Formats: sequence, C-alpha cells, structure tokens
Amino acid sequence: MIKSIYISLFLLLLGNNLSFSQTELGKDLVALDTISKSQINPLAPAKAAFYSAVLPGLGQAYNKKYWKIPIVYGAMGTSIYFYISNNKKYHQYRDAYKSRLEGYTGDEFSYLDDSRLIAAQKFYQRNRDLSMLITGLFYILNIVDANVDAHLMQFNVNEKLTVKPDIYRNDFTSRQNLGISVTLKL
Repeated sequence: MIKSIYISLFLLLLGNNLSFSQTELGKDLVALDTISKSQINPLAPAKAAFYSAVLPGLGQAYNKKYWKIPIVYGAMGTSIYFYISNNKKYHQYRDAYKSRLEGYTGDEFSYLDDSRLIAAQKFYQRNRDLSMLITGLFYILNIVDANVDAHLMQFNVNEKLTVKPDIYRNDFTSRQNLGISVTLKL
C-alpha cells in the first residue's frame, strides 16, 4: 500500500516536471511554427508543376534549379529526334511498298523483297511509337520533378538534424554492427 503511494507520488512529481519541460518546448515549437509558416508557400509545388506543363523546364527555372533545364531539353530533344527519324524511315518504306503494289519496281529499295519492306515498316513504326512514348514519359517526368523539387525546398534541412550511418563494435561478440545515428541539437 505504502509502496503504491510512493510510486504514484513519484509519477505525479515526474509528470509535473515533464509537463513543465513540454510547455517550454511547446512554446519554442509554436514560435518556430509561426516563423516557418510565413516562409512556406503551399501553392509553390502546384505553380511549379503548372509552369513545367506549359513549357518544359519552366518549373525548374521557377524552382531556381537552372542546371536541370538542359537535361530536360536534352532528354526530350533526343527522343523527338528519334521520333522524327523513325517516322521518316517508316514513310520511306511504306511508300516503297505502296509503289510496289501499284506495279512500280524502280524505287530506292529495289534490293528488298516485299516481306522485307513490310518487316522494315513494322520495325520503324514500333520504334517511332516507342520514341513518342518516351517523349511523353520525359514530359511527365519533367512535371513531376518540378513538383517534387518545390515540395522538398520547403523542408527545413540544417546541421541541427542529422541522420547518418554508424558502424560500432559490439562488446559481447566483438563484431562490427551497422546502425543509424539520429542527432537532434537544440
């Protein structure tokens, strides 16, 4: 009975101490929260995504990540180049096959038979369609990158909060163990 009274009294005193420290910490967090809310623009990710949808690379410029703009245009330009090249080859083989069906034999692919012309048409058509799909994927990736980058710019990353891998020695087994060290400096 007396033991339970001592335990409850100890917990009561400990609870008051914890609540005091939590209120002080709570005041600091409220002050930090009001400062960070004034700096965060919740519409920035949507605006960056909209800008990238209108003109690829514009969202990266809005996020001030100018080094990503040549990558965006390089990826999309390369896939568009392959689309145009494969489309041109597809039409050349298609036109040669159509002229063969009409009875003309003096085309630039006179060394190929009809089955080879059909196979070449299918090959270049598939590559053309794949190039267009890759262009669309690069376009979507451009929008997603601008959106995610704008979201990540709003996070507070500084030296007071660190997460790093840590290798330590286990005293019982004398083996090296891998762990994660989380440090928060107030």
